[in-house]
Amino acid sequence: MTTVLLLRHGRTTTNASGILAGHQPVGLDEVGQAQARAVGERIADAKLPLAAVVSSPLPRCRETLSLALPDFSDISIDDGIVECRYGDWTGRPLKDLAKEPLWATVQAHPSAAVFPGAEGESMAVMSARSIAAVRGWDAKLTESHGADAVWLACSHGDIIKAIVADALGMHLDLFQRIAVEPASITVIRYTPLRSFVLRMNDTGGDLAPFVPKVDDEPTSDAAVGGGSGGSV
Repeated sequence: MTTVLLLRHGRTTTNASGILAGHQPVGLDEVGQAQARAVGERIADAKLPLAAVVSSPLPRCRETLSLALPDFSDISIDDGIVECRYGDWTGRPLKDLAKEPLWATVQAHPSAAVFPGAEGESMAVMSARSIAAVRGWDAKLTESHGADAVWLACSHGDIIKAIVADALGMHLDLFQRIAVEPASITVIRYTPLRSFVLRMNDTGGDLAPFVPKVDDEPTSDAAVGGGSGGSV
């Protein structure tokens, strides 16, 4: 029953200019740097005892964490939550990509979308590997730190959307209905029977409700799901 905070990296230069960054080593712009520091203040104000911090290997996620959690030195890098490999689409303007036939598939039937080029990845594979990575970390941290542990993973928009869709029991083809803004936090609690999405796309809410309560002794899945009451 560990709780994971899924943090999207702060705004990048490519976000601001409408370019699909993919695996390009882009950094945060001034807005993104401010967003990352603000996230750090929220975590500090809540006094969240993070059992672990996991990051996508791409620079924009690592930079976000260096600004948000400058004193947290033991950050684990996991390729499982790296950005989707967009292949030949990488580095192209979104306004041009929207004219490609594949764009409609990505928007309406993403489970069938495979990005072009030798480095292109299917969205189904992206979804499966990111979900496996997060659930794997969650199980490991439950075993090592107990069921009340709270941890954080910094990743990318499509990755977080896929993880949320899985947690909600949604088909991947519906994941474009989920919004994940830069520097937003989405909170999921996994239990043996089901997962609970406690917050989505939160860019300013109080994180104190997710501090483990030592005296809490929930007696059922339902009690766990209703205990945090985070706003969406």
